[in-house]
Amino acid sequence: MVTPTAPHPAAPPAPVVPRPAATRPTARAAGRWGLRRLTLGRPALGRLDLGQLGPNWYAAVMGTAIVANGAVALPYPVPGRQAFAEVLWVLALAALVVLVGARLVHLTRHRAAARAQLLDDPATAVFYGCPPMALLAVGYGTLVIGSRLIGTGPALAVDLVLWTVGTLYAVLVAAGIPYLMITRHDLSALRANPTWLLPVVAPMVAAALGPALVTHLPAGLRPALFYGCYGLFGASLLAVLAVLPVVLAGLLHSGPLGVLLMPSLFLVLGPLGQSTTAVNQLADASRSAAPALAGPALGFAVLFGVAAIGFALLWLLVAGAANLRALRSGRLPFALTWWAFTFPVGTCVTGAAALARHTGFAGFGVLAVALYALLLTAWSVAAVRTLAALAGGRLLRAAG
Repeated sequence: MVTPTAPHPAAPPAPVVPRPAATRPTARAAGRWGLRRLTLGRPALGRLDLGQLGPNWYAAVMGTAIVANGAVALPYPVPGRQAFAEVLWVLALAALVVLVGARLVHLTRHRAAARAQLLDDPATAVFYGCPPMALLAVGYGTLVIGSRLIGTGPALAVDLVLWTVGTLYAVLVAAGIPYLMITRHDLSALRANPTWLLPVVAPMVAAALGPALVTHLPAGLRPALFYGCYGLFGASLLAVLAVLPVVLAGLLHSGPLGVLLMPSLFLVLGPLGQSTTAVNQLADASRSAAPALAGPALGFAVLFGVAAIGFALLWLLVAGAANLRALRSGRLPFALTWWAFTFPVGTCVTGAAALARHTGFAGFGVLAVALYALLLTAWSVAAVRTLAALAGGRLLRAAG
């Protein structure tokens, strides 16, 4: 047994060196991005710490926008549907403006934290797939919903800007985040989870929402946008097919997901529903951009879409059962990951609605309505819990 000796009386005490912010304990960092379990705290609205603001907050904008976009996509007329969609679009647009402003403050005043989020924290870096998808979803809603409020010309201009910026951002993220995962981030395939899909699915959103602009372009430019969107569809689809098996292997070999990541199982629905929406939107656009391909494009859209939605429904049972099990056992605390219940389901709504439009089969219409009811419920819960957590100081809590 070794007995410690007292320090020499003349020796000064060792100085206490503060730990750099980037090397603080993982649990604290997890709380910074809204993934830590939320505990009761005193109200702190107005005292928010924007240094904790991560790109995952854009998921709230995505979820709100898809509720609006999904409402107008439903194949059945519902009284008040347009007005409801307009209210949700205004909320999504306002949330996007506020969040972009807050993130600019974060990037300028908290540069060390911003750098750590992207370069040193792979769990946060994958959420950089959310900002471009938020821009794209709000832009599309501006064209198809907001045009009645602000006019077709301004709505088209806004969508053109947001789609262009969102698409460039999506491609940068889809290439840049995998590059960082390969060259810099400390990762293991055994720890793979569905959030790894976020960067590579972003171009699919651009492919799905770009065709709405085709008919507004001069005839000479329409083929370029049409083929460009098909290229984005292919790039994202093949990237998802490369990443998804790794994610599934990680889920199977690493045991149950942590309670805060359990909602991320719903993210697998995103590329399935969004790709279905994309090919069907492209089939519509082909009539004016590439008339010779209109027939084959429609056939491919229906066959691919039915297969993708079929797998989406199968996975919905898996993800739903796993989350219900966690909820019933009291192991599903609120976190920002609850927004994973919204956008992926919304993509399946728009995909099923597009299949109903192209096939005339009523079953797809009923499916779209049922999925929209699930989406609306999930959005309501996530929105209320997020606002309550912000007001109660349990998200973005300022120190002191």
